[in-house]
Amino acid sequence: MLRLHVSLPAAAVLAAAAVSIPAVSSRAAEPPRVPGAVLEPVSLAALPGWREDDGAASLDAFRRTCAGPGPNPPQVEGVTGSPADLAAACAAAAAVKPGEAKKFFEARFSPYRIVRPASGAEPERRVGFLTGYFEPELTGSLEPGPGYTAPVLSRPDDLVSLAPGETVPGLDPLYRAGRRTETGLVPYPDRAAIEDGALGERTRPLLWLRDAVDLFVLQVQGSGRVRLPDGRGIRVLYDGKNGQPYTSIGKLLVNEGHLPINGLSLERWTAWLRANPDHARRLMRMNASYIFFRTEPVTDPALGPPGAAGVPLSPGRSMAVDGNLWRYGLPFWLEGKLPGQPGRGHLVVAADTGSAIVGPARGDLYVGTGAAAGRAAGDLHDRMGFVVLIPKPAPAPDHAPKDAAAPEAAAGEARP
Repeated sequence: MLRLHVSLPAAAVLAAAAVSIPAVSSRAAEPPRVPGAVLEPVSLAALPGWREDDGAASLDAFRRTCAGPGPNPPQVEGVTGSPADLAAACAAAAAVKPGEAKKFFEARFSPYRIVRPASGAEPERRVGFLTGYFEPELTGSLEPGPGYTAPVLSRPDDLVSLAPGETVPGLDPLYRAGRRTETGLVPYPDRAAIEDGALGERTRPLLWLRDAVDLFVLQVQGSGRVRLPDGRGIRVLYDGKNGQPYTSIGKLLVNEGHLPINGLSLERWTAWLRANPDHARRLMRMNASYIFFRTEPVTDPALGPPGAAGVPLSPGRSMAVDGNLWRYGLPFWLEGKLPGQPGRGHLVVAADTGSAIVGPARGDLYVGTGAAAGRAAGDLHDRMGFVVLIPKPAPAPDHAPKDAAAPEAAAGEARP
């Protein structure tokens, strides 16, 4: 079944911008219905921090998402955000000057604060929860050798990934991928079996990292940059997973009493794993999920890997959301102060998703590449207010935009 997504091919956006864009109605449409939330109309201009935030950076992230090929597979039907209205806003954005970014968002979108209503003993909640993620920068080699022992595996040729909501007769819905056999799909081997060689020649090493802990970090984040011995850098991108359930290494370490939950950072748990190799192998194998990758050059060092929307992530401006609720490309205003960031609010764009990002007021902010970004991401665990910007209704076009195919998006263990 054909499912519309928000993104237009870049050529379509530029072509649409070359003609006069009809003005949208100043009257906001009725708030859409979102499971688990009530949308409360607000004024962007009245939001604390709106005038001080960098609108040009948000406009750049929005336009980049507009020009992408879109998610593959497409988002499920019924997500909030009309693809036609968002496409019209994308077309209008192409001609907006950086200094007019705030006026553009005020004119083309209706803002709504996301409020989770009272339910039983649970009171009304007007804030949600924001975390951060990053792109690790690791050391690797195209050949195995001393100091390069952990292979990064390519996507196996018998791996079949299931689309969101898709089920296959005979395969437990718990599994989100399967192995192709003569009699149908069966569960794919888990992490321990793959490490023991269960895939044989179905896959091949793309490169080698220094140890199993670095490989585990790469799989948790879903992508990374790898610095080769000759100084070149390459990007390693998500290219599928075995579909087995994910188990958090942090929860295992805390539950077994190895580390306290307070101050549990990436640096701390990776250091503990390296200091305790016997425990480390056992604990990492308790996470049955396994990620496969592909490689490509780093074309723009300032941008991150492609997110679920199919476009490179903008540090501090791209956010992972619940992709079963929100359409990629929707802007969101974060009501609160971010660590290390000036101002009292931040305009970001939905461009990614993740398995742990569930609910209408839950976000995961992409903060950048490298060790400093990793520390910033680890510090970002804050209650945060969320305001979603819904595109105003646009005049019906003569011809609806066609969907475009896209490469499989990057997604880490916290985000697939």
